[in-house]
Amino acid sequence: MFLFYFCEKHLKGRAKIDDIERTMARDSIDIDGYTIIKKLGTGARTTIYLAREDSTGNRVALKQAILECPEDTRIFEQMESEYRVARQLDHPYLRKCFEIIRIRKLLRTTELYLTMEFFDGQSLEDQQRLSLGDVLLVFRMVAIALNAMHEKGYVHCDIKPNNILFSPKGAIKVIDLGQSCRLGEIKKRIQGTPDYIAPEQVRREHLSHRTDMFNLGATMYWALTGKNVPTLIPQKNEYGMVLQEDNQVLKSPHEIYPKIPKPLSDIVMECVQDKPSDRPSNMGEIISRLDTMIREIFGSRSPNNAPAKHTTLS
Repeated sequence: MFLFYFCEKHLKGRAKIDDIERTMARDSIDIDGYTIIKKLGTGARTTIYLAREDSTGNRVALKQAILECPEDTRIFEQMESEYRVARQLDHPYLRKCFEIIRIRKLLRTTELYLTMEFFDGQSLEDQQRLSLGDVLLVFRMVAIALNAMHEKGYVHCDIKPNNILFSPKGAIKVIDLGQSCRLGEIKKRIQGTPDYIAPEQVRREHLSHRTDMFNLGATMYWALTGKNVPTLIPQKNEYGMVLQEDNQVLKSPHEIYPKIPKPLSDIVMECVQDKPSDRPSNMGEIISRLDTMIREIFGSRSPNNAPAKHTTLS
């Protein structure tokens, strides 16, 4: 049976600021200008809190990193980079960053805080099954966000299911600009997520708008099939051992699940080509092709960004 492969976790509603939240926050951090409401989660050596800015009353997401070992300086660098890049962008599908706060001891930054736009949603990885129309709309919005970054001269470099937030009302936010860089940059070290990383990221070549295309295509492949596109970083098992590559030709999504439209499958496969020059020319081309498929599904109606009420293909 064909299923769009999304985890079946139910989206929790937004909690109100009340005495219960204040009780939960007693063991949390204390930072001037903000009242911590609750802990939202943890990332790679970071912790995210829901906070209220005292001067405005606005809710924000507050990311915290603490210098505990030399490797933590990389987290600091990524947070500083995220802040710098986000401040150059202003788009409804890209999460905004407002302030960076440095806590210093003996002239050394030992804690770093980044205040960001709070978005009430879960990652794409944690979503319920979505219809074909929903999938097209979500990735159209992601492509629009990436296109906005490219127009400003930046590459995201880490598009993956966990970096696409999805709200109950169908809105999306592309998050985590910590690995973003200028178009054409060559990074000093390999950065990216192994299951979605582009070949040029591993080879430490020039990064371009087509790098985001590979990341996007690999994410779409996962969303449609539940499988990952092989990358130049070998997969490892739970014991840290490198898994054997099967040397099989990567199957197109529609070959795995015939009910996936071939035009959509073609977009995905073009995006994950090894050579950047073999991928689509720009993100605008991908948006246009997705728009064509959306019009076919929605008929004469003008599609908006809200999820469609279609059943999942099966």
